[in-house]
Amino acid sequence: MTACLSLCYPKAVTTSKLSSRPFDAVLCDLDNVIRFYDTTELARLERGAGLMEGTTEKVAFAPEIDRPLLLGAITKRQWVESIVIGLAGQVPEVQARELGTALAEAPFRADDVVVAMLLQVRAHVPLVLVTNATVELEDDLASLGLADFADHVVSSARVGVAKPDRKIYEIAAEQAGVAMDRCLFVDDRLENIQAAVGLGMTGVHYREPADLRGPLGLLLRPCPMW
Repeated sequence: MTACLSLCYPKAVTTSKLSSRPFDAVLCDLDNVIRFYDTTELARLERGAGLMEGTTEKVAFAPEIDRPLLLGAITKRQWVESIVIGLAGQVPEVQARELGTALAEAPFRADDVVVAMLLQVRAHVPLVLVTNATVELEDDLASLGLADFADHVVSSARVGVAKPDRKIYEIAAEQAGVAMDRCLFVDDRLENIQAAVGLGMTGVHYREPADLRGPLGLLLRPCPMW
């Protein structure tokens, strides 16, 4: 499948469908769409350790280390220990643990603009968060003031399957009570969007709030002044 632009349709869907309501549910990723992490402290520690910025994240988010956490098979503390092992030979163990802990405990915030957009959309159609997350997700959403933000939350750590596995999309559409081809799916990762589009959904590749204004505005005629 070719790479998506901002708005991606499955081959069977054309823009002629965009007459009145183009979608009957919005399925949205959490991280790097709604929630953003501050890794300033981690970067400082990496510089102090003589590592390139991003080294810890590269180790931590390798599938063999990250996947068990996202499937709820290990705790965040165990994930940190896996990062320590992954950094072996690059920094001493104590320093590696400090780096892993800084990543695991990085502060985060919600993007108020995106939250406002999605809340307006939720007044018209179901909103489902579909996220590769840890078992701490519910507490994280509460700390952001988003405990009741969505109609449903489909977390990989709770359902035991992660994007881009088709099963998590099926679960999300079922939770929304909407057919696949009536779902708008928003994510920052192209492989996740391509999987959704392959199942008949319409995909939005998120990079900034402006990427949402057109697709979501179609649900809110007259379009709000975002």
